[in-house]
Parts: sequence; structure tokens; C-alpha cells
Amino acid sequence: MSKAEQLLQALGYDNGQKLLMIHADDAGLSHSENQATIDALKRGLVNSYSIMVPCPWFYEIAEFALKYPNFDCGVHLTLTCEWNSYKFGPVLGQKEVPSLVDAQGYFFKSRNEVLNKAKPDELKKELCAQIDRAISFGLKPSHLDSHMYTLGASHEFLALYREVGKLYQLPVMLNSKLITEVSGNKTAETALENEVMIDHLYLGNFKDFENGRLSDYYANSLKKLQPGLNMILIHTAYDNHEMRAITKNHPNFGAAWRQIDFDFFTSDQCENLIKEQKIQMVSWTAIKNLIYP
Repeated sequence: MSKAEQLLQALGYDNGQKLLMIHADDAGLSHSENQATIDALKRGLVNSYSIMVPCPWFYEIAEFALKYPNFDCGVHLTLTCEWNSYKFGPVLGQKEVPSLVDAQGYFFKSRNEVLNKAKPDELKKELCAQIDRAISFGLKPSHLDSHMYTLGASHEFLALYREVGKLYQLPVMLNSKLITEVSGNKTAETALENEVMIDHLYLGNFKDFENGRLSDYYANSLKKLQPGLNMILIHTAYDNHEMRAITKNHPNFGAAWRQIDFDFFTSDQCENLIKEQKIQMVSWTAIKNLIYP
């Protein structure tokens, strides 16, 4: 029996059940991101989110997390800043972790730069500092995940990711599609045979966005959802002046994309599809309580 099948049974479901998390990344990135994420959570379809601790709007979303601890809230471990004119860096600062930053003290734009330049000891130090800051604020994270899935980019990074999860007794988001397609690490799956994995992950692509079919992709994903542990990974924000400035010249996961994510996953269409397909929503907290009782 696979780890995923064991997990389904431990959660009280048979192997034919379609379990789903609708997970919103990047809370803390901006005020717009925060407000849209909060609205989506309160409307009840998005049931998981994660916070970027190094970002300027961390404080606002952390206050929400304290006030509403019923929502699954992870730490979105952040090692990159992909935006052209909006920058942030490590919580420890340039002097403590110089291998993680560019000449101005900001995170590198790409995961390949992190892969080629980051020293493992500094990497672990910064990851722990981000989790410690969230905990010191009073947050009780439900899980860990990785911005741009940078921590899936190599065997060494994956091992460190899992090590930090075990250190803090938090499940880590693992999925073969994120590792091989998003991170570009084509050989890592065999190293994860004994880990709890997200069986099926759905992430919008730029071609569908360009062609105006992103909402159709999400609707079809719900219609074709497979038995096991599923995740739809989204980014919710309002398409306003703030988000347009942050994502300028970066339409991939830009302001317009994030507005579509918000609109679909707060819609009656989404809610009706979940009911029609007999999809059961599942939480990181339930998984955490099984792995680290």
C-alpha cells in the first residue's frame, strides 16, 4: 500500500475518494494579495494558504492568521524575488546570508541563481529564520511549501526542505509535477518514494491565460479530478494599481491572472462543480495531525 493510500485510509476515506485542497500561494506579497486571499478564504472554497514571511505585507496577513486560526496557514519559504521593480530580501539580511542575495541585498530573480550560488548552511539558516519569525508572531503553521518551488531544484535542496519540515514537525508540500516540471529536477522522484506526496497537482499555464481559457482549465480540472489527494494551486489578488505595478512586464502569474484565480475560486460555478463531482475538501491540519500527532 502506498503512502498516499495509507493517508487516505488514515483520514477515513476509501481509495476511490477525491480529496482536494484549493491552496493560495503568496499571501504577504502585497496588500492586494492579502485582501483577495482573505476574501477567498472567508467565502469558503479556498481552504489553504501560505505566507511569504520576508515580504513587506507579512504583518497584515499575520494579524489575520492570528485572528482566524481555523484556516490552514503555511509558511511559503521564500528564496527568490522574480519581480522587476518590486524587491525584498532575506529576513536575516545580507551580512548573515550573503550567498542568497544579489549585490543590492535582494533575493535573486531565478531559482537557477539560487541553485548555483546558495550555500547550504546559509540556506538552512534563512529557512529556519522565516519559520521562527512566523512562530514568534504567534502563528501555528499547518505546513511548509516553497515559493517558485525553488526547494525542489536539486536533491540537496529537497533533502534540506524535508529536514526543516521534520525539525519543526510540519508536513512539506511535495509533488512530482512541481519537482520535475516547475523546478526542472528530473531525477528526484525516486528519492521521495517513502514521503507523503500530493498525488495530483493542477496549476494554470500561461498558454491558457493568454488564450482566455484559464477559468476553463480550472473548471475542467474539477470535472476530471482523480481519486486520491489533489491540489489546485492558485494565486489570488485584485487586478488593481498596486498589483499591476508589482507585476509590470511579468504577465505570467501577473495581476490579471491573479484576478481570474480569485474570480473563479469564489464563484458559484466552482462551488457547484465541487458538489456535483462529490469532492471532499481536506486540510493540511488533518495531515499534520496524522504525521506528527
